[in-house]
Amino acid sequence: MALWAQMTPQLQYLPTQTLNELYPDTFPLDVRHYLASWIEEQRWENFDVDNMEQKPQARRLLDQMVHLLQEVAQHNPNVVERVKLQHISRNLVCITNIPNLHDFCWLKQIPQGPPATNGTPQPAREDGKTDVDNLVLKVLEIQNCRQTLHQLQEDLNWEKQEIESIQGQNELDPQHSDQVARQTRIQQLEYNYSVCAKKRVQLLHEAVCALEQCQSCLILRIKSWRWEQHRATIGVHFDDNLGPLQTWCEQLLGVNGNLRQELMLVKRDHGGAEQFHTLQESLTHLLQTLIQSSLVVDKQPPQVIKTQSKFSTTVRYLLGEKMAPGKPVLLKAQIITEAQARNLGQQGVVPNENVGELINSTAILEHNTSSKSTCATFRNMSIRKIKRADRKGSESVTEEKFALLFTTEITITGCESPYSIQAISLPVVVIVHGSQEINAMATIIWDCAFSEPNRIPFIVPERVPWKQMCEALSSKFMSEVQTQRCLDGYNLHFLAQKIFDQPDISEDFSNMPVSWAQFNKEVLPGRNFTFWQWFEGVMDLTKKCLRDYWSEGLIFGFIGKQHLHVILQNKPNGTFLLRFSDSEIGGITIAYVGPNDIGGRKIQNIQPFTKKDLDSAGLGDRIRDINCITHVHPDLPKNDVFKKFFTDITDCFCNSCVFNYSHAVPATFCPCASDVCTQKTIYLKFKLIWFKTHDFSVTNMIIRTKNIVFFSRYEL
Repeated sequence: MALWAQMTPQLQYLPTQTLNELYPDTFPLDVRHYLASWIEEQRWENFDVDNMEQKPQARRLLDQMVHLLQEVAQHNPNVVERVKLQHISRNLVCITNIPNLHDFCWLKQIPQGPPATNGTPQPAREDGKTDVDNLVLKVLEIQNCRQTLHQLQEDLNWEKQEIESIQGQNELDPQHSDQVARQTRIQQLEYNYSVCAKKRVQLLHEAVCALEQCQSCLILRIKSWRWEQHRATIGVHFDDNLGPLQTWCEQLLGVNGNLRQELMLVKRDHGGAEQFHTLQESLTHLLQTLIQSSLVVDKQPPQVIKTQSKFSTTVRYLLGEKMAPGKPVLLKAQIITEAQARNLGQQGVVPNENVGELINSTAILEHNTSSKSTCATFRNMSIRKIKRADRKGSESVTEEKFALLFTTEITITGCESPYSIQAISLPVVVIVHGSQEINAMATIIWDCAFSEPNRIPFIVPERVPWKQMCEALSSKFMSEVQTQRCLDGYNLHFLAQKIFDQPDISEDFSNMPVSWAQFNKEVLPGRNFTFWQWFEGVMDLTKKCLRDYWSEGLIFGFIGKQHLHVILQNKPNGTFLLRFSDSEIGGITIAYVGPNDIGGRKIQNIQPFTKKDLDSAGLGDRIRDINCITHVHPDLPKNDVFKKFFTDITDCFCNSCVFNYSHAVPATFCPCASDVCTQKTIYLKFKLIWFKTHDFSVTNMIIRTKNIVFFSRYEL
């Protein structure tokens, strides 16, 4: 459903008429949404409505679609949605009785939709540039009309003056040829003036309408930029370059100023007609909207903020170069609750109640000539204390969302009065202890992954389809680990088994709804941690210790024991694979085929390695030192595959000892432990060392655990 995932963020920006044309009653938007994966898997390009032989194929496709839609409706927890989907499926059933194949033509249009790639694509910016260029040309045309009118008026005044002097000289001959010619000339000039004046007014109307449309596109693009920034939290690609949007804003401000100037001149020449007042109001409203929409949070604050901790954020004003010089512009920040954010959207007023105490909550908008940006950077902001709202039911403090509100007053060059402007940050969760961070991040992930554009702050769905959860988990995993390798179907299937507590490896979980409670409120069966806590632990381990192993495909990843047996059951002894532990947070284990007590084979799992274990000895070294594993699945020799991860072997430099070892740990003594040995060699790493004493009568074993070195002596 990659195409639909790209299209979805842009749908709310499309006009209703366009949406109705894309998704008519015969193919509602709901069908495209709920059956996205199935739809994009079909070969629609091979469907020909003019080929009657394909009529059975069309009916077959429609039958499948109806069947899938009925299944989705059956599993949908929302009663309203369930009834709606059942109604749509009944309507689609009626279509199967239509004999004309052309009535199925909408099938071929299914995959099509508004072009999009994670928000508004680059071509949209090109369209905006084209619209601005056309606007500038239209303004130039209006100015040319004004200049032409001025020239015509001067010519007309001259001709009238000349004909008056001629009339005085030829009072007895009104039909004098020179006088008649000048009268004709005056009539022509008056006609041309009238035509040009009408054209000027018409062009002015057209320019204001074009400005409205172009500015609407700009505002939508700014909203889309904010939405992309929001989605970047879960790893969705985000182009944070605001340069093109700033240029667009500045151009529209210039166009608006030119049109207001031209309108004043038109009113001077034609009087204060009602139509000109309407244009004046439109331009004033457009100017206010542009000025107030140009404040954006360029660098968001951390979305999980611990009290008494410093953090930074940057707010940028896209019309900074157009601010009136003189008094510095001071930007103020305050923290607001979710309820206050909702009232802010409805009323547009700044909340009076203070719910948190911010330190270093003001910054001056400063212009950077090299980057041509005007920003206010809050470098050492901190939340000293926070006032919590009354919680409902089992809601915890890590589920409570706040936001930072930035406000100021700005005067734009050429405008008489200042404008109050404001911008709001992405939702943040405020914690008081580091132990709350993982649960707080779960709230943020759910918000960023599943909230709708243009929502009421900060509403999120209580349940989402598993396939939507899959996209969020894979994207977040890739972003957090900094890898290009995503979670494959096997990984995602086991994650579904885990969160739904369904061990059946053949079940399709795509359309099963997963709730917020399943994600991070209810502990997993038989465990003392939630799904998100476990998944986050794996991400953290992979990011810090296993990135290269994962990126090169050496770690199978998330796999259940049932599926594990299917993969390894026919493999020879010594075959192994690396899987993330499902019983411990942040652990990786080795599953391998080994002999059982009766001479057969059995699949065993080594105790999981945690970050603490891998810090003392890397995964590659541990794999090398385990003799019972020889080939990584499917049948690759481990020494060939993991060789690059092995630590180089170093020999002891004590001349009086016979000493070979695999890898050493910090020590400030010779491992021979002999009283006569005076060597004080420093060893970097070791795990297990076997060597002989000077008289070769005793074998010593040295094992390092944590920061303690143990010696064991065994008689030969």
